[in-house]
Amino acid sequence: QVQLVESGGGLVQAGGSLRLSCAASRNIFWFNAMGWYRQAPGKQRELVARITRADNTNYYADSVKGRFTISRDNAKNTVYLQMNSLKPEDTSVYYCNAVWDTTDYWGQGTQVTVSS
Repeated sequence: QVQLVESGGGLVQAGGSLRLSCAASRNIFWFNAMGWYRQAPGKQRELVARITRADNTNYYADSVKGRFTISRDNAKNTVYLQMNSLKPEDTSVYYCNAVWDTTDYWGQGTQVTVSS
């Protein structure tokens, strides 16, 4: 079993920054992929950013390219999402995701609210 604990959400004005953290209960080096999803009220959950172990590439949704950066610290078993130039449309609950073998694990989510 894998536990993922997110932190770092909050309320910020448009143009501001936040850094989300996701602490895993297992060595993150061996995860097939780790990433961040978000879900706004009435909308489907969408992939925001992901790191894939196989080719060590990062994926970003078009809506966040150039503003968000995903990174990881293997020594701390933690994945981060640095969010800059935040917009009101970034308001969502952000979820950490980890893929171990063929199983998806999710954190409890952290609320990000961007005021205009």
